[in-house]
Amino acid sequence: MRCCWTSTRAWWGLPRSRFGCTGWPGERGNARHAPDFFARRGDGTGVVLDVRADDRVKPEDAEVFAAMARACEVVGWSFQRVGTVAPVLAANVRWLSRYRHPRCGRREDVAARLLEVFATPRPLLDGAAAVADTLVVLPVLYHLLWRRVLAADLVSAPLGSSSVVGRADRSPR
Repeated sequence: MRCCWTSTRAWWGLPRSRFGCTGWPGERGNARHAPDFFARRGDGTGVVLDVRADDRVKPEDAEVFAAMARACEVVGWSFQRVGTVAPVLAANVRWLSRYRHPRCGRREDVAARLLEVFATPRPLLDGAAAVADTLVVLPVLYHLLWRRVLAADLVSAPLGSSSVVGRADRSPR
């Protein structure tokens, strides 16, 4: 299972190791459940994540999720059930993931210039063209978007030439 990139920098660990909870009473006897993920936030707090599309949550599943939330609360963690990722967000993240490799960000001169140009949010292609040849600039720009040094609205529309991009510390979202 792949995990989606979040819009916040608060997450620092997302191991994919299985663990489970057993033994709480349910309608069908003692219940057990193995959540999908355990994550640590930047502040050190724990979060248990279950991934299940809304239309696939049956009443007995909702009971299990509620029990898991109570168990997490007892140990000081939070519990979140997340549904499916919005199609536009998934497509944009998939596109940006192609530029996640450090080689895409090696041109530090281009990266520095992009940060200057996008200090004020502006359309993606206009900003790229203001730096240098777009064939050189776009891989670096997409890498900075992937690393969340630059930011754009990845939820409302597919990333394109007119997408407004700005520095992440002055996000155009």
